[in-house]
Amino acid sequence: MTESINPDIFARNRDGGLLIDVRSPGEFASGHIVGAVNMPLFSDEERAEVGTIYHRQGKEPAVMRGLEIVGPRIAGMARTATGLAAGDLVTVYCWRGGMRSESVCWLLGTAGLKVRRIRGGYKAYRALIEPLAGTLKRLIVLSGPTGSGKSDILHELERRGEQVLDLEGLARHKGSAFGGLTGPQESCEMFVNRLIDKLSSFDPGKRVWCEGESRSIGRVTIPEALWETMRGACSVYIDAPVDRRMERIMAEYGDIDPQALKGAFDRITKRLGREKTLQAKDAVDRGDIEAAASIALAYYDKSYRKSIDQIYADGKKRLLSAGYDDIETLADKVTAEGERLTP
Repeated sequence: MTESINPDIFARNRDGGLLIDVRSPGEFASGHIVGAVNMPLFSDEERAEVGTIYHRQGKEPAVMRGLEIVGPRIAGMARTATGLAAGDLVTVYCWRGGMRSESVCWLLGTAGLKVRRIRGGYKAYRALIEPLAGTLKRLIVLSGPTGSGKSDILHELERRGEQVLDLEGLARHKGSAFGGLTGPQESCEMFVNRLIDKLSSFDPGKRVWCEGESRSIGRVTIPEALWETMRGACSVYIDAPVDRRMERIMAEYGDIDPQALKGAFDRITKRLGREKTLQAKDAVDRGDIEAAASIALAYYDKSYRKSIDQIYADGKKRLLSAGYDDIETLADKVTAEGERLTP
């Protein structure tokens, strides 16, 4: 029997080495454990074929067909894994920690590699999100309107050694209709995997900072367990002057392609109103990005004020007047508020 490791222990003790996902390329592309290398036992088509045989004819015919498919590849897989492992421990997983990972572990063990599999596989690993969210006993949500510098403050806190859960960074999206203009976004499945990887690295006894978000960040959704933890967390609200916020917005979005900006305004037409949308798009066409941003800012401020008290109604709150402080000074002030909230 191959040595196995519980997914929670694996997640909290990532000790380097080679992590192999033996699921099909399609499964891997949909989502995988961060840092894994795909060495599929079957192609997508072969996996479907073996599965069909299993359901129609039973386990034995399916296993035999699987062996026929995999047999010619065994030597190549062993050589590839040996080269990638470079003498380190190899960890293997499939969907449920069953035949695929067991077979590859046997193969690599026969080739002389030190190998183990994740008990319960990828499915069990994915289930870690709920218990991990429950470990955030000292979570502080940093909230505030668009342009208040929340993301920059979080990055500064992380640079200082604080534990930071950068939801927008993990989601590859900055939130709102304009949040996807700076790059592509991954799947919701991969977002959750990155959350698990990050949460597993935290010391449960120390405080954790995150940014206040709506439930959806672009096209990904914050898992229910984490969302409920955020709703009950302590909160520091950054209140910054409008002109200071506009400076930050222009620095971030001022060079974005005009057509992409207009497309973002189109996506919020129902909420912004047709007249305001046309005004904003006209400002973009005239090259007056600041005027367009002012229209968007007024809309998001109204929406944010309406939702923020509802979202974080159960947590302790601190109001922090940011003034014209630089990010380093704001980080100092935020840290002081955090120490009062979670001593």
